[in-house]
Amino acid sequence: MAKGKYVDGFVFPVAKNKVAAYKKMAQEGAKIWKKFGALEYYECMGEDLTTKDMGGSKPRSFVETANAKTGETVWFSFIVYKSRAHRDAVNKKVMAYFSKKYAKQKDMSMPFDMKKIAYGGFKVVVNS
Repeated sequence: MAKGKYVDGFVFPVAKNKVAAYKKMAQEGAKIWKKFGALEYYECMGEDLTTKDMGGSKPRSFVETANAKTGETVWFSFIVYKSRAHRDAVNKKVMAYFSKKYAKQKDMSMPFDMKKIAYGGFKVVVNS
């Protein structure tokens, strides 16, 4: 993994019957984010989402956090940058690119529910 100092992270559910459509969209996203300077781009589909006891407490599951329903799987995605300023510059270029490319498709349907996305920018504190 690159020694990035900033990460954008996302957690959200995708209907299992829309995984192929999401993967296609994510592959385009990876190409464009990297084109405009992101160090790394990851899209990770949930595989083992059953929580286990952790010494007396059971953590909240990603399924619960993402409010995933039967027939949906949870994705954890993240993009690595040099810094928050670098993230902001890259995202500005990415958003301009997609706004122009899909200008005539403003209301296009997405393979996931935009209202169910959890998102945040994170400063890297430990990176080994």
